[in-house]
Amino acid sequence: MVTKNLDSILDLFKAFPDEQSCIDHLEKLRWEGFVVSPFDPSSKVYKCKENRYRCKNTGKYFNVKTNTLFDNTKIELRKWFAAIWLVTAHKKGFSSLQLSRDIDVTQKTAWFMLQRIRNCFGIENNNGLTNTVEMDETNMGGKNKNRYQENRVEHSRGRSVKDKTPVFGIAGTWRGFGRSGCKRCK
Repeated sequence: MVTKNLDSILDLFKAFPDEQSCIDHLEKLRWEGFVVSPFDPSSKVYKCKENRYRCKNTGKYFNVKTNTLFDNTKIELRKWFAAIWLVTAHKKGFSSLQLSRDIDVTQKTAWFMLQRIRNCFGIENNNGLTNTVEMDETNMGGKNKNRYQENRVEHSRGRSVKDKTPVFGIAGTWRGFGRSGCKRCK
């Protein structure tokens, strides 16, 4: 995205001090001085105000964000650039909560941005379960009436889980690894 070597996020904000510098940079990267309509590449393009363009053949308006990961968002490009820099700078992933704190947006907005960035750059979570996954939960611990008097829990009757330990189990196939002993999984 950026032709300069940016060593820190401060370098990023120095390189792009305002929204217009971000737009100019994207136009240079995308069109190299010759604007092409995303709706009809052979059409003549008219420059309009507020960084918009108009395709002569289709009559549709567009800007440098059209058909990119920035399309149809009101989030400023500086925040997008910062989010891309942060996500690509961290090797072990980046949560939407951390991104929301770092670039001062809501968690929902940060989640939306992360989804678009991951889809655009092909960043996927490869640590998931695949195929059929079996799950179950239970609460471990005996009945209150079967305990010694000093170990009983007050106001605990029937299926109360006040003093029981929740246990959750998952059985499945991890991506890249199979269960060798199971006949159903072969």
